[in-house]
Amino acid sequence: MASSSVVFACITPHGLPILKELAGDEPHLMAKTRASMEKLGQQMRAEEVDVIVVITPHGLRADNQFTIAASSFMEGELSELTVAQMVGNTRLDVGERVHMRRVVDQAFARAIGVASNSASLPMAVINFATQKGVFSTLPLDWGSLIPLSFMPDMPIVVVNSARSRTYQEHIRLGEQIARVATSMGRRIAIIASCDWSHTHDPSGPYGWHPDAAVLDDSVVACISRGDLEELMQFSEEIIENAKPDGIWQALVLAGAVPPSARRPRLLSYERPTYFGMICARML
Repeated sequence: MASSSVVFACITPHGLPILKELAGDEPHLMAKTRASMEKLGQQMRAEEVDVIVVITPHGLRADNQFTIAASSFMEGELSELTVAQMVGNTRLDVGERVHMRRVVDQAFARAIGVASNSASLPMAVINFATQKGVFSTLPLDWGSLIPLSFMPDMPIVVVNSARSRTYQEHIRLGEQIARVATSMGRRIAIIASCDWSHTHDPSGPYGWHPDAAVLDDSVVACISRGDLEELMQFSEEIIENAKPDGIWQALVLAGAVPPSARRPRLLSYERPTYFGMICARML
């Protein structure tokens, strides 16, 4: 499957200061992660990819459903003001901005929606304003925009994970994405956009808990081995304490790239602020 459809797969973070333009007066804060993202972008450019599929936790949401953007375009903008708002700081000026507009592979997105619903996976296929054209534009969230900033400019498909759905359903969704890619002759790259524990810093918005380090250390080990299915073993208590937002997206990738096809390569892990960030290539 992987050789004919999924030709590149990676796990990346989406912290806004990864982009130099949004790092303010601390450009070296996430330099290690930034270097890893640049390397992943170079590696993706070396593959013959038709479309990039981003699995994000921060995009279009629908109660108890996965979502997929099937508009003609997606567009978003982030600024230093956005960074300040996320950590609860007071700031009045916008500062540096990052803007992105990408073409969506509508046919591929709609086909994934049809296949998912046919497989009893609840998928909302989302558009805006018109069926296609310049007005058919949906917002591009930071979970997509940040990793895409390092990748080649090509058509995208953005899928939102759904924590209300089971882990197994996320794996099955990944399987459907790969099957549709094969049936349509698409050579795809998959990005699982994942930040990890958010309770590493007592001054951060979620406070500190020792389970953050415990969970992240385990995640690093699982990803390094390519054992993504092991991410399903964390208890509800440790997830609540550590507050990761990467498990669900990584499991979609796990479904799209079966264990026998994975070639795990951990590029970096760091937590310079309150949340953990992993860069890894799975294929």
